[in-house]
Amino acid sequence: MTHVLDDLEARGLIAHSTDLAALRSEMSASPITYYVGFDPTAPSLHIGNLLQLLTARRLQLAGHRPLLLVGGSTGLIGDPKDSGERSMNSRDVVAQWVERIRSQVSRFVDLDGPSAATVVNNLDWTADLSTIDFLRDVGKHFPVNRMLARDVVSNRLESGISYTEFSYVLLQSMDYLELHRRHGCVLQTGGSDQWGNITAGVELVRRAEGTRVHALATPLITKADGTKFGKTEAGTVWLDPERTSPYAFHQSWVQAEDAKVGEYLKQFTFLPVQEIDALMAEHVERPGLRLAQRRLAAEMTTLVHGAQETQAAEGAATSLFGRGDLAELPVQTLAAALTEAGVVRLASAASIVDAFLESGLVESRSAARRAIDEGGAYVNNERVADPDLTLAELPALHGSWLVLRRGKRRIAGVELSP
Repeated sequence: MTHVLDDLEARGLIAHSTDLAALRSEMSASPITYYVGFDPTAPSLHIGNLLQLLTARRLQLAGHRPLLLVGGSTGLIGDPKDSGERSMNSRDVVAQWVERIRSQVSRFVDLDGPSAATVVNNLDWTADLSTIDFLRDVGKHFPVNRMLARDVVSNRLESGISYTEFSYVLLQSMDYLELHRRHGCVLQTGGSDQWGNITAGVELVRRAEGTRVHALATPLITKADGTKFGKTEAGTVWLDPERTSPYAFHQSWVQAEDAKVGEYLKQFTFLPVQEIDALMAEHVERPGLRLAQRRLAAEMTTLVHGAQETQAAEGAATSLFGRGDLAELPVQTLAAALTEAGVVRLASAASIVDAFLESGLVESRSAARRAIDEGGAYVNNERVADPDLTLAELPALHGSWLVLRRGKRRIAGVELSP
């Protein structure tokens, strides 16, 4: 069988590691315990966090035991960022977010069985820790010159960085030490942007316990232009359906660039690498069909939101562009799809010309009339012939929604106000 580390390498999921050969040897000898952490800096995780969850799942499927850490204490402080201090959230807010994220991470690993995952909270070992004990037991192991040399710190020295953010690395490193002591944890995984914090934890365990432990970092997932994947014009792509609808989540994968879709399939899905290679060969031959993007979107939406939401999202995409029955779409899916495309609220007395203008599908009233006269204007996938129609004269979907389309690809929504 392929070693899990070989599979991670084949999928492009190893950006950094402390000693891959030694780690391979330990993993081959017996199952290990490993951890990955998530700070509750928002009420939901996002696509970037998803890669870490799926990497944890891959290791678990290979027989190793995951610890999923939700940072109830580190979330109160915040990892330094490139500029400016992070906004601190109240203890009550962070506690609420801890529970939401605890629920999210639990869906991606097995909590039962021989490799059962455990969800832990670092507030459990920091809440009663005194400042004196923290400085004596942890702080003494951190040379200040090394901390100052870290990019995220050195870049802020001129503009200023608080001691609170400066000390974050100590708290995260202590997580590794505590999990090593409590659970025998010997591997931490995370994103490459956390490599400095992760290796500081490795060093703390070595200094405090005299034990060698390991670290492994996945690459940052980017678009072809180098910007972060999972960021859209509408904002971050969240795992919570209340923050990013399943339709919008599905579309974020459908819109993956040709140059990157093969990477995303290997890094995010559980499809065999050979199957992905075959799919990509077919995609290269017929890129217009977007076979790779559609498979990626289906796999990821099913993984995060379930098969029913995938089917609804695919149906919405088909129906919006005239290849399906809009009336069959659930109102929640229709509303989410139109919100993603752009929605305006109008009174039913407004004219169809007003609707096309207000929605941004045309630049002027005369352009709206021209589109109608030329047969390029549609409402609910039916061609509009009369520019003097009011919205009240058109059959609204679910009583209050109209789908406007100009030509084949430009759509917008109208929600009729009461």
